[in-house]
Amino acid sequence: MDKALNYLSLARKAGRAELGEEPVGDISRTGKAYVIAVASDASDHTWRRAKAYAAGTEQQCVRLPYTKEELGQAVGRESLAIAAITDAPLALAMLQSLPDSEKYQSAINVLTEKSQKLKKRQQEAKAHLRNVRKGKK
Repeated sequence: MDKALNYLSLARKAGRAELGEEPVGDISRTGKAYVIAVASDASDHTWRRAKAYAAGTEQQCVRLPYTKEELGQAVGRESLAIAAITDAPLALAMLQSLPDSEKYQSAINVLTEKSQKLKKRQQEAKAHLRNVRKGKK
């Protein structure tokens, strides 16, 4: 199995992926999806809906170079046309591991920025907790 598919499988196992058109639509409307991934052989209707979910937001919509069967096999289903990843570093790692990652460079740039902001926020929260416990020096 390809490395990008392994990241998708990992996201599903970690509870950081939504699979199927309705769950992806729900999570993207809340703004929690970082990447909406569509299979290469998914219908044009599915691709248009995925783009509509991401329209007007910073959510990235990409068409993966894998078939519905390959995506389905990665997550333990027969087939999967659309999925959303709700973890920025995991979504970034998946896009960077795709073949022809230059094709997805704009999405990679956005996710890199989001991942850095998220990491900074986590460090600030950790420092705040430390300051609350011990007092600021």
